[in-house]
Amino acid sequence: MKEIKKIKTKSSKGFSLVELLVVVAILGILSTVGLVSYNGYVSGTKEKSAKNVMQQISLAQTEEYSNSGSYFTQSEGTCTPTDMTSNEIEDELFGGGDQIASDAGYNICIASTGSANYDIFASEISGNTPCTLTLSRNGNFTRGNDC
Repeated sequence: MKEIKKIKTKSSKGFSLVELLVVVAILGILSTVGLVSYNGYVSGTKEKSAKNVMQQISLAQTEEYSNSGSYFTQSEGTCTPTDMTSNEIEDELFGGGDQIASDAGYNICIASTGSANYDIFASEISGNTPCTLTLSRNGNFTRGNDC
C-alpha cells in the first residue's frame, strides 16, 4: 500500500502587514476628509453667528437713534475690531451682558461713515488670515477677500 503524504497547508489566522497598512492608510484618508469638512462647517457656523450679531447691533442702532438722535459709533471711516470695542458695544447698546459672545469667534466695531450712516465691522479672532465682514446701515453685507 502506498503511503499518502499529508501536505500541511498554511492556515491564515491573522492579517498580513500589507493588509494592515492598507487599512491604516484608508482610515487616515477618511479622517482627513472628515476633519476638513468639520472645520468648514465650524467656520461657516461662526460666520453666520457673527452676521446675526451684526444684525442685532443694527437693530439696537435704530433704537439708539430713536432715543438720542444719533447712532453709536467708535471711530470715523473705519475701525479695527477688538475685545474692547466689542465690550463697549455690549455696554452702550445692550446695557452690558454677553450679547456679542466671544464664542462666535469674531470681534466687532462700529465706524461712522457720515452724519447719519455707520458700518459695522467684524473680524475673526483666530486664524492666520482672519475673515472680515462688513454690514452697512442699509443692510448690505460684504465679505473680505480673506474669507
